[in-house]
Amino acid sequence: MAETVVSTKAPEAGGNAGMSSEYLEVRDLTVSFDGFTAVDRVDLTLLQGDLRFLIGPNGAGKTTLVDAITGLVPATGSATKSGVELIGKKVHHIARLGVGRTFQTASVFEELSVLQNLDIAAGAGRSALTLLRRRTSVLPQIEEALETIGLTAQRDTPAGILAHGQKQWLEIGMLLVQNADVLLLDEPVAGMSLDEREETGNLLRRIGGERTVVVVEHDMDFMRAFATSVTVLAAGKVLSEGTVAEVQADPRVQEVYLGTAGAVDHDRKEG
Repeated sequence: MAETVVSTKAPEAGGNAGMSSEYLEVRDLTVSFDGFTAVDRVDLTLLQGDLRFLIGPNGAGKTTLVDAITGLVPATGSATKSGVELIGKKVHHIARLGVGRTFQTASVFEELSVLQNLDIAAGAGRSALTLLRRRTSVLPQIEEALETIGLTAQRDTPAGILAHGQKQWLEIGMLLVQNADVLLLDEPVAGMSLDEREETGNLLRRIGGERTVVVVEHDMDFMRAFATSVTVLAAGKVLSEGTVAEVQADPRVQEVYLGTAGAVDHDRKEG
């Protein structure tokens, strides 16, 4: 078996995708609830190696867009992962295709250890009997995930007593051991301390160079520090897209989301 080489290349604007890279392409995606259009004909192209932040005011449709891509809400239009259509597929099928997502509140098994959480995630395709057998060794992908998320020293710690940020890192690790190469992360730094936010941003850089990573976020300081590109949603539509500087300079963004130009400049100085 060929040795797996882990890329250490940092995410960059536009991505560093080659011909064999994974990508996510969204076209004309629409989600409606009882006559209300929450996501309105959204087009997005997300490439491997581009750490994309998805921002917008409350009710802009950010989480609903992620829900549609991952099969949690019905949608029309198209969302393809490297050419494979996701719309219409079941949640578990989409996950098996390598599309993973996190929620605003980490979903981990709190009574189990960090290692056990990762082992269960890695065994998503194994039988219940196999999962119940006691392991005599740790799978290489679990060892690698522990190192990537910075929880090697906490491997035997019950997930329930981890710090808030560590739970989020564990949930990301659970996606990594499932070989997810498209990660959709919903407000991963909400409620974190400054140190945890910095560690999370560095984690996203580590995993983002070789994956397609989308971060739904409200924290503008965090976005400015770590995003390589930004998509702004408003009223379910794509309002603006580009680098952090391009999006912040867009008068429509200043008016709808970031406030006046003076407020944005003040926010930059404060940040």
